[in-house]
Amino acid sequence: MEAILQFMEFDVETVGSTGVNDLTCDLDVYTCLFVGDGISGLTGLVKNITELCRGKPVILLVEKGTGLQVPNAINEIIWQVLEWPVSYSSFKVIADKIGVSNGQYSQRLPMERRVADRRSPSIDRLKGNSPAIVNIRKLIFQVAESDATVLVLGESGTGKEVVARALHDASLRNARPFVPINCGAIPGELLESELFGHEKGAFTGALTARQGRFELAEGGTLFLDEIGDMPMSMQVKLLRVLQERCFERVGSNRTIHCDVRIIAATHRSLETEIKAGRFREDLYYRLNVFPIEMPALRERSEDIPLLVKDLIMRLEIANRGSVRLTPKALAVLMQHNWPGNVRELANLVERLAIIYPKDLVDVAELPEKFQHYQIPEYIENLFEEPLATTENAVEAENESEDELEPIPTNGSVSNINGNPEILAKLPENGIDLKEYLNVLEVDLIRQALDESNGVVAHAAKRLNMRRTTLVEKLRKYDLQR
Repeated sequence: MEAILQFMEFDVETVGSTGVNDLTCDLDVYTCLFVGDGISGLTGLVKNITELCRGKPVILLVEKGTGLQVPNAINEIIWQVLEWPVSYSSFKVIADKIGVSNGQYSQRLPMERRVADRRSPSIDRLKGNSPAIVNIRKLIFQVAESDATVLVLGESGTGKEVVARALHDASLRNARPFVPINCGAIPGELLESELFGHEKGAFTGALTARQGRFELAEGGTLFLDEIGDMPMSMQVKLLRVLQERCFERVGSNRTIHCDVRIIAATHRSLETEIKAGRFREDLYYRLNVFPIEMPALRERSEDIPLLVKDLIMRLEIANRGSVRLTPKALAVLMQHNWPGNVRELANLVERLAIIYPKDLVDVAELPEKFQHYQIPEYIENLFEEPLATTENAVEAENESEDELEPIPTNGSVSNINGNPEILAKLPENGIDLKEYLNVLEVDLIRQALDESNGVVAHAAKRLNMRRTTLVEKLRKYDLQR
């Protein structure tokens, strides 16, 4: 294990169980624990390590075949259980999920936010299969490795910063900083200092010298959000930086050269702003080397189910609640105009999670402005299954279970263990195979849980599957342990 970690360029500190209290976690990204003597007596040791790690992810390594024996008390406080031996490739996947890069781990965000934001690259946050969003992903990969200036256009809330971060992550500069600044949120008289920095005594209140965003982003990417709100006086100075790749701090005559890629974004029509005399035409052409226009949510309504699923998952990862939507509720959301775009959708999902925690939300539970939409009777056929289920959905599932016609059987074969099994005979009018298999799977899981007194590990063993796989199926069907 130490060899694998060192090959991945991590600083490794190895201690035995008697030296756990001497473990220093200031630089460690996560802690690995290998148990060679079974699971008994493990809970206290793991709790001790998780406390010492102060909220950092803990991966538990156990002997092969003992993964199902890990107590629930341990599963609740560690990040993941892995069975030994573990290969480099499989461990690399786990490290990438945690958000590790060459032993560096961000300390600026809370743990749950770090995990939620870093489990997947920014490009994966551009959810959707619509032609518009597929084209956005294509454009990102086309321009990512270039240092060309990119202008991201689109209405507020469409995800322009997500595109900027995806560009940075896919570029050759991804190991260097990504520094965002909202040009519309900073007063014009302070924007120059924010961008270029200042020297001590440059103005009243400048008690110390300070680096600007250009210096902080050296070698990386500077994201200028809402560039259309930048004052004209600052536009001239920004133009010089784009042309000459150099600047001076406020109060200094020393020229600083910079190597920064610029990504700008705005919700305004810059061509209209140019005609109104509020934006420089020469700066526009400097910024508009490679434009990417984010579509409004109403223009890609077919992506809403995927977006809702992703937003719910992020709420669950961050321990901020959960909610489920019926297909009819999703159909209503797909008909809405969404002036606030994805940001408005995210706010709605979070609000529903607060009002109806872990409940199933139908059209009647949506806010007043969604009540006037008409839902065709066949709309549920647009979705193969709801995003998830709750107790109400389980009851409905039970009802559908009763409605299924019994399938006649004929003949028998022997399974791999030599036991006789009955072959199902297909009815003349056919069946919904997916629904039938889902009902069968739910029934078998319930039987296994009943026979195991609700102990998931034992039920998983009865079903010859991993405990984590069974947990996912319990979540999928919202079955109670």
